[in-house]
Amino acid sequence: MKKPQLILNIVFGAALVALFALFFFCRDSKPTGTIASADGTESVVTGDGSIVYIQLDSLVNSYDMFHDLRADLEVKAKALDEELTKKGKAFERKVKDFEEKVQKGLITRSQAEQLQAQLQQEQQQLQQQAGKMQQDMAEEEAVALRRVYDAIMKYLTAYNVEHNHSLILSTNGNTNTVMQGASSLNITKDVLSGLNASYTSERKTK
Repeated sequence: MKKPQLILNIVFGAALVALFALFFFCRDSKPTGTIASADGTESVVTGDGSIVYIQLDSLVNSYDMFHDLRADLEVKAKALDEELTKKGKAFERKVKDFEEKVQKGLITRSQAEQLQAQLQQEQQQLQQQAGKMQQDMAEEEAVALRRVYDAIMKYLTAYNVEHNHSLILSTNGNTNTVMQGASSLNITKDVLSGLNASYTSERKTK
């Protein structure tokens, strides 16, 4: 008799938001410039109506909320994988026991057919469970990324009330919305600092 094939894999992939289409505000344009910091590097100093950009992959990868949510997902994925591995090994023991009984003639043909049907049903249930767990993890991952996106969008809305940029663009390693840009227009570090400070403050109040 053919041994049932067991497929118990959970696919857990890390994903980043590919592109943030941010927002446009029409303001009266004012001069934009830079100020050298103490170490000689340029600091971001932009006036009303300026166009700036964010390196999105750097922002997300350094955002504390993203790291915390990803860590939570990895813990859940590991727990699910261990649960399925445990059930998979138990199932394999049942299959091995069944094969030994058949080879030694310890059960009748009718009993063998009944046990094989039970094993096939159990295998299907395990595969369905693995599929559901994979789907649930993918959904949780999507929700986590939407939470990151929502937090960034909310922060940028408040951020731009103060800075009054006409346009905030985004760029990352895969999608270069900004092909070239002066470092003085890169607000990634400024936004990241504010995001992490806001997230730290929120965690302390919970």
